[in-house]
Amino acid sequence: MQTRAINSLDASVVGLGCNNFGGRIDETASKRVVDAALDAGITLFDTADIYGGTRSEEFLGRALTGRRDRALIATKFGGPIDDDHKGGASAAYIAGACDDSLRRLGTDRIDLYQLHFPDQATPIEETLGALDALVRAGKVREIGCSNFSAEMIEEAERVSRDHGWARFVSVQNEYSLLRRGPEKQGVLEACAKHDLAFIPYFPLASGVLSGKYQRGAAPAAGTRLAGMPADRREQALSDAVMNRVEALDAWARTRGHTLLELAFAWLLAHPVVASVIAGATKPEQAVANAAAAEWQLTAADVAEIDAVIAESKGQ
Repeated sequence: MQTRAINSLDASVVGLGCNNFGGRIDETASKRVVDAALDAGITLFDTADIYGGTRSEEFLGRALTGRRDRALIATKFGGPIDDDHKGGASAAYIAGACDDSLRRLGTDRIDLYQLHFPDQATPIEETLGALDALVRAGKVREIGCSNFSAEMIEEAERVSRDHGWARFVSVQNEYSLLRRGPEKQGVLEACAKHDLAFIPYFPLASGVLSGKYQRGAAPAAGTRLAGMPADRREQALSDAVMNRVEALDAWARTRGHTLLELAFAWLLAHPVVASVIAGATKPEQAVANAAAAEWQLTAADVAEIDAVIAESKGQ
């Protein structure tokens, strides 16, 4: 497994998203997924305090018992957990949230601590000051943000520079072959400008790029789309979307690869992308995700893929 830098962190180019832990799968199944991921060379494990009603952090921490140093733990704070933990990015909330995550994870440090959502009610100076204090205390190694716009990234960079504080070193936003907002919104450009690692989540577009869904067929029970409301499911599998999916699948197959492998390879063809975060509910999914990183696309391939997508939109 190749690695790329998230500032001081050397992360596997494929990471494991732990959002299914404590929700779609129990602790035993979660441990099996973690075991398979480690065996496949995955070192970056991405969770959040809100995943699985806080159980994701607990399951991950226990699964890594005795091998904590083999993993980089990335977790997130700021989302609402319950009536006593309503989220946000104030200094007081951050201090408590970090200690709670450390306890649940059973560790003495968080490798990458990320603000899950922008907090419009709290000045970014307060947030970054509190995160800087955590870094100085040794509780957190690096800090990052998630779901930030290009303008928010610019502001955070300026504030950290002006105060000499720890700076965001990563940005985690949704990005895939089907959902390319970070390109259009200038987020990738901002990351490149400030040497920030970009970490795409939902790289398979909620499974649509996994190859498991077929046009006109109902999603199989237990899949992510099967649990979505009917209108969202229909939108995710619309004819326009499936035109692109089928065209991309055909392009990959003529080159001896799967659609899933193409989804990962395309993201990793962008130098600003450090690690592709993908969830798994079964060990074999984690293994397949890890193996997908082996395919390396050329600039010509990327241009050809864009042409395939553009042509499919006209169908």
